[in-house]
Amino acid sequence: MRRRLLLAAILVALAVGLAVGVRFRPRLDLDTRAAASAAMPPLLAAAAPDFAGIARRATPAVVNISALQVYRTERSPFFSDPFFQDFFGLDDPFRIPLEQRKTSLGSGVIVSAEGIVVTNNHVVEQSRQITVTTSDRRRLEVKLLGADPVTDIAVLKSDGKGLPFLGWGDSSAASVGEYVLAIGNPFQLNQTVTMGIISATGRSNVGIVDYEDFIQTDAAINPGNSGGALVNTRAELIGINTAIYSRSGGYQGIGFAVPANLARKVVEQILAHGRVVRGYVGITRIADVGEREAAALGLQEARGAIVVEMRRRSPAALAGLVPGDVVLAVDGRAIEDAAQLRNELAGADVGSPLVLSLWREGQRREIRIPVEEAETHG
Repeated sequence: MRRRLLLAAILVALAVGLAVGVRFRPRLDLDTRAAASAAMPPLLAAAAPDFAGIARRATPAVVNISALQVYRTERSPFFSDPFFQDFFGLDDPFRIPLEQRKTSLGSGVIVSAEGIVVTNNHVVEQSRQITVTTSDRRRLEVKLLGADPVTDIAVLKSDGKGLPFLGWGDSSAASVGEYVLAIGNPFQLNQTVTMGIISATGRSNVGIVDYEDFIQTDAAINPGNSGGALVNTRAELIGINTAIYSRSGGYQGIGFAVPANLARKVVEQILAHGRVVRGYVGITRIADVGEREAAALGLQEARGAIVVEMRRRSPAALAGLVPGDVVLAVDGRAIEDAAQLRNELAGADVGSPLVLSLWREGQRREIRIPVEEAETHG
């Protein structure tokens, strides 16, 4: 009898234990998950952007560009022969004008319902015929409205109807580490989308164009991507993909895009004037401030840009700027190096004065320089 009672007690205890375990195990799991979630860094806990949705919204506005480029040369049928070179010297009397033709392939972005397409100047320069192919395979001829080699931006106009377009984003709000998509037509592979992050902003001294203020990204950019879109997670256009840094000619994780704010300004000026109206103050040579120069000039930091040369009777000279002045800020924006000052001067609005904060003879000064139109000064 006692054995039966003891066995029954054990069975009851086991049953109660199992019931309690089943009842409270979910609570323990939830507590554990909550603790793990609380310990997880916010960036990892947050959901990733909807890249598929971004691509669906952005890719229809990116087009494939085919441009027939014509280069004029002079070549003699005889001058490749060493005998004729020795006989006539460098002056070849048999030179005849020739045309070299090649097809340039690249990308472009439709930025308005009126069919305005933005691309790189190097994609369409010296072109006689330019066509674009849309995402729905429409092939349209376009007209070159204007180009700006200084920023490598060109503006085209299509007469196509009902074309999708991308809205401009604010590239000044772009942050290092932010997700971006690069959309274009590398190697004629239409509507290719690659993903990466912004690696740097304000990148200059790259040696691509005169005016450099690039967004750097590790999103894959290859030949044919030039002129394509760099978009943020809101499917806004924040850059025009322009070039890559590569030792092999292919993607190595370093690509550059013209910021949307700069590209948009170029587009607006071309639409308004047929060209880009640039400011002129007359500064012709500037240099970085190194540690040695900073020590010699009594500066606490090696930053700013030294004015080396300027034109006589230019707006800068007449305003009182002299060689040797160090420009520390323009309109309140700190100047870190010569490249930044060069960009500030190139982007100055005609008719508006620039306020330069200077370092001269151990003291800070300010001068106002009226900005004139560059073209009127040759």
